[in-house]
Amino acid sequence: MSVCVEMFCHSCGGESTMGFSELLHTIGGMGNFQIFQTALLLFPAVLIACHSFLQNFTAMTLGHHCRPANWTNGSHVPGGVGEGDLLGAFIPLDKDQKPEPCLRFSEPHWQISSLNDTSALSLDTEACLDGWVYDRSVASSIVSEWDLVCEHKSLKSIAQSIYMTGQLVGAIAFGIFSDRCGRKMALQSGTLLMITMGTSAALAPSFPAYCVLRFLSGMAMTGIIITSLCLTMEWTPTHRRTLVNIYAMYMITLGQVVLSGLAYLIRQWRWLQGTVSVAYVIILLYSWGLPESACWLITHNKIDKAVKNLQTVARLNGRKEQGRKLTPEVVRIHVQEDMAAVKESPFFLDLFRTPGLCMTTCCIALGWFSAGFSFYGLGLDVQKFGFNIYWTQVVFSVVDIPTKLLTGLSMGYFGRRITTVSLLLVAGCVILVTAFLPQDMNTFQMILCLLGKGSLAGCFTCLYLFTMELFPTEVRQIGMSAGIFSTRLGSLLSPLVYILGNHSPGLQPVMFGLVPLLAAAAASFLVETKNQPLLNTIQETEQRVKMARDKQRNINENTTKNGLVSLLPEKPKVECTV
Repeated sequence: MSVCVEMFCHSCGGESTMGFSELLHTIGGMGNFQIFQTALLLFPAVLIACHSFLQNFTAMTLGHHCRPANWTNGSHVPGGVGEGDLLGAFIPLDKDQKPEPCLRFSEPHWQISSLNDTSALSLDTEACLDGWVYDRSVASSIVSEWDLVCEHKSLKSIAQSIYMTGQLVGAIAFGIFSDRCGRKMALQSGTLLMITMGTSAALAPSFPAYCVLRFLSGMAMTGIIITSLCLTMEWTPTHRRTLVNIYAMYMITLGQVVLSGLAYLIRQWRWLQGTVSVAYVIILLYSWGLPESACWLITHNKIDKAVKNLQTVARLNGRKEQGRKLTPEVVRIHVQEDMAAVKESPFFLDLFRTPGLCMTTCCIALGWFSAGFSFYGLGLDVQKFGFNIYWTQVVFSVVDIPTKLLTGLSMGYFGRRITTVSLLLVAGCVILVTAFLPQDMNTFQMILCLLGKGSLAGCFTCLYLFTMELFPTEVRQIGMSAGIFSTRLGSLLSPLVYILGNHSPGLQPVMFGLVPLLAAAAASFLVETKNQPLLNTIQETEQRVKMARDKQRNINENTTKNGLVSLLPEKPKVECTV
């Protein structure tokens, strides 16, 4: 794990007067270069939503029914039987008077071809042995391409889980690659891999090939978003990083809206898959002109190159004179305190070194896991409501905007812990309610799911800041990585719940609702960090957790003592007559 981001986190604490953040402020702060770079490097945040929710459209389930046996151009068809009656002779109708999607008559029944209801008849049926007929007037998808329906419909969810697995692997692989070879090279490599694999997925000849290419696309996508955000943060002064983080969250929401528009205009799944993949060419082109992170160069003893990059940024920000004063010696003076305060090689096991830090890690990781698990569980199945899928996706995207705004206000007024617990409770409760609603109440179900998804989107915003404030500088970046890993694991498992839901439909909302409730209970044990300074060492974090426990214990004891006193009978006052 790189020391670079840890060095920045130490500067966030405010103790360092000569930190790297101060150096960035000297050459222009959020000047022209930072604004330009932030706008460009957060463009991948738009595309991350496009790929994460792409299967809502490329794996859309179209109207379908069995292909009738021996369906010819009129042979073996009795006279006077029209085309509509022909389908009724081969395909039974369900309770909604629509052709059964997964059954057909074992042999044609011409005598019932004109009946309006065949659901009550006891006639021999069989599976779709000759394939399916799809309604291709709406769009095309991988479902109609490779017959992912009926007994094969679980493959649709498996394809999404494979993509999420690629994201999980990519977060680890590109994190190591970025620390060893540099942010810029990792960004370009990930972008090139995404263009190649994403475009190849649009040309996939078979479903297994499609899944392999989507796995590699997931790896590339995570690598791009991690390295681009890392590069942006390392060029951004401390006091502006929260603003950049909020900007990235809203870009992800914007990406979901953009995806809906593209899917509405491009109805063929191969063209849609190719379009959102080729768009990464824009990132590849402008990445060549971006300077490597000066922080990464410094931590890898490339001071001269770092000074050149800093001088270039100063010139672009109109601080040419300040840039000219920068020398390798000046840069070393600015960063030596930050470098000395950071542990050289932190390990993942350091998150469990002390009881207080171990509790913090487990509780915050469960929060990340539940947010990813239920957020993607709700957002990856918008077709089930039965409304126009394009407008449904837009509504599910736009709902994140007010909830993220309210989350920001709540964090500043009520604090991080109360906000996190409240959002998880609201999400869990409203999702659980949908498990007990009748199937015909689609509108009410959608409203509750919107409220749940919006709450989880706000929870993500809160978790990013809460996690950074809970962990000390020694393990802050590892703690953040553990949280992101947990949410990736949750998003990986969420499509698998739909496979279980094929056998028990009520199981989906129950699982998506219970997990946030468990996470809310765990989050209640976390320490409030509102208006608290960032800590540097694990010992300081352990001391803060211990103080919070002692304070809570004293409150409980006082409450218990006051309660017992109130239960004792009051002694009557005896008036003295002497």
